[in-house]
Amino acid sequence: MSRIGKKPISIPKDVEIKFEGDFIKVKGPKGELKQKIHPKIQVDVDGDKIAVSVADGTRESRSLHGLFTVLVANMVTGVTKGFEKVLEIVGVGYKAEMKGRTAVFNLGYSRPIDFELPDGIDAKIEKTKVILSGIDKELLGRTAAEIRGLRKPEPYKGKGIKYADEIIRRKAGKAGATA
Repeated sequence: MSRIGKKPISIPKDVEIKFEGDFIKVKGPKGELKQKIHPKIQVDVDGDKIAVSVADGTRESRSLHGLFTVLVANMVTGVTKGFEKVLEIVGVGYKAEMKGRTAVFNLGYSRPIDFELPDGIDAKIEKTKVILSGIDKELLGRTAAEIRGLRKPEPYKGKGIKYADEIIRRKAGKAGATA
């Protein structure tokens, strides 16, 4: 059994959990999330705890046990506290600005890049920092990865868009004429 899967998930007072067929709905002060539950996984609510268990002992169901425990825990955390990702823009002349629900990036290409934010994700831009926030951890991570993919950091000067906690491994440049 999964060590992560065995841990019960505590439910805060202001969170509601509903089951609709194969889906679990988690509703809280920040919003509502919905997740399809695999048929080999059982989710039980007793009081203020959620217990995720496997229907049978097959390898597939055991591998899904920890996954669905973390997915449900992320849903509970998302509707109560929310999630946040910070990206940094590094490079001379590289900048970003918000125009409604669209982020406009100037990243050294011949024209600016318009990035439409998906529903459920909010962005705030402070000089060279892009702060993304939302309740769905998966959507937030995917959006941050797409923005980072507009101009990945290069290894020589570190120019591009990187996560705030990311460390770019630098390469030495050309050796040049030493003689």
